[in-house]
Amino acid sequence: MGIENAPDIGESEGGLLFDAELRPNRSLSPRGFRILMAFIGLFSLVVGVGFFLQGAWPVLGFLGLDVAAIYLAFRLSYRAAQLRETVTLSPEALSINRTQPSGRQRRWTFQPYWVRVREEVEETEDVGSHGSVVVTSHGKIVRLGRFLAPDERQSFAAALRRALRRIGRT
Repeated sequence: MGIENAPDIGESEGGLLFDAELRPNRSLSPRGFRILMAFIGLFSLVVGVGFFLQGAWPVLGFLGLDVAAIYLAFRLSYRAAQLRETVTLSPEALSINRTQPSGRQRRWTFQPYWVRVREEVEETEDVGSHGSVVVTSHGKIVRLGRFLAPDERQSFAAALRRALRRIGRT
């Protein structure tokens, strides 16, 4: 699931009214990844040896390159899954912290009374539709949850709006 600490709404220690961590979903576990790569590697080896024995030895090398490319694609995908967006709301501030896979962090702080939250959906011909939750205030714009499924994005946006209403904002 893309929303780690399902949005908490209500008073808690430290006066937090809302606390959520958004992260990309990866459905294949590390163990599943190892099993998949073992299967792909073994299959490629068997097919490659068959071609090698028939005199088409270059096929073995190309199959090895295919396995390496698949491995690299999965590793890059798992690295991208390390992205984290943390959203906390107290009566004094709405804080958003984005941690990139590289470890670089960016932080935004808003006065909750002026914050507006909306969902934005972008249609593209080649990819289809994707979107984000947009938080705006005084000219600052932050897009969150671009990696969330539409229902997760709607749920997150609705929960954040409810929490903002609880502190006296309409």
